[in-house]
Amino acid sequence: MALIAKHIQLVRPSETKAMTQKAAALREQGRQIITLSQGEPDFDTPENIREAGIRAIKDGWTRYTAVAGVNALREAIQEKFRRDNNLDYSLDQIIASCGAKQVIFNALFATIEPGDEVIVPAPCWVSYPDMVRLTGGTAVVIECSEADGFKLRPAALEQAITPRTKWLMLNSPSNPTGAVYTAEDLSEIAEVLRRYPNVWVLSDDIYEKLIYGDDRFVTILNVAPDLFDRTLTVNGVSKTNAMTGWRVGYGAGPVELIKAMTVIQGQTTSHTSSISQIAAIEAISGDQTYVAKFVSEFKMRRQLVVSKLNQASGIRCHMPDGAFYVFPSCAGVIGKRTASNRAIVNDTEFSMYLLEEAGVAVVPGAGFMVSPYIRISYASSMNDLSDACDRIILACKGLVA
Repeated sequence: MALIAKHIQLVRPSETKAMTQKAAALREQGRQIITLSQGEPDFDTPENIREAGIRAIKDGWTRYTAVAGVNALREAIQEKFRRDNNLDYSLDQIIASCGAKQVIFNALFATIEPGDEVIVPAPCWVSYPDMVRLTGGTAVVIECSEADGFKLRPAALEQAITPRTKWLMLNSPSNPTGAVYTAEDLSEIAEVLRRYPNVWVLSDDIYEKLIYGDDRFVTILNVAPDLFDRTLTVNGVSKTNAMTGWRVGYGAGPVELIKAMTVIQGQTTSHTSSISQIAAIEAISGDQTYVAKFVSEFKMRRQLVVSKLNQASGIRCHMPDGAFYVFPSCAGVIGKRTASNRAIVNDTEFSMYLLEEAGVAVVPGAGFMVSPYIRISYASSMNDLSDACDRIILACKGLVA
């Protein structure tokens, strides 16, 4: 009798984690590797939040909490939704979890029956399709073209919907492309969804504050409040507040859904760290002047990386509108060969070439369900980014047809 369940064999290891681990292994061998594969701000958690965490320890916040999170945190989240998004949720419509990832998994696990389908616009975050598979569902991946700004178009959505469709996953700003859905984009999607009342919407807004253009952030409920009773809004403090390791995400949606998610959480993690919850209150409700500084720094880095990558032979990089990633096409290097006569047959091979020959860790587009592209995180110092891009330019120059 096999020990490992069959459904585990359907799940791929995270491409981002895998590339980061390979980079770490080479670094341990003495190689100077620049890691641009991790979706993590390089900024320290702001001082006011760290101090709140320290106070939480000193004040004895070291015991179990309510599964859905302490009331004070959920009240802060409730006010955040009112203040920033013009959304009104009751406390029993809000859950705090061990990162936005757990919020999403809880929701899928609570709702997916075998054979149910989840529409995933791609390029997409590496975990979406695999979380769907883990919960017994089928990920229906819709490839969104670069010509459409890597965004889902209403005709493609309608064509993908079947009687088995349970969820549509929306992520704006997007990981890995940085695409930002406008109010017009979301209105067109909502118009399709109104014709299919059994399709729920999971709106992953984790990069909400990291937008660089003139458009303000819009979530789907801002343009389609009539979808309130079938939408889960997901957010967290990891990206905007540089708190990846604190593991606090949150979701808000219909009471029945949140109650089911709370049951699942109660039998898995129980709740996220009590100390992190108290620190997250400060992150959500306290001084956030640092956010503008983060955005300003990311904007400069974005400009640098796009400018330099477009100097690399075979690379074409568009300017993203949000998050902290670029998703350049590497179609121009596919089919070329290295100095050692190794063929670059796809974006995975190209990513390995950059890691092994140039000492730069990126993530192949295949991990995000679209090729031939690579994802580069510009959540690193200007010096590292400049050096890494120079290495990529040189590595591309070393390839021959």
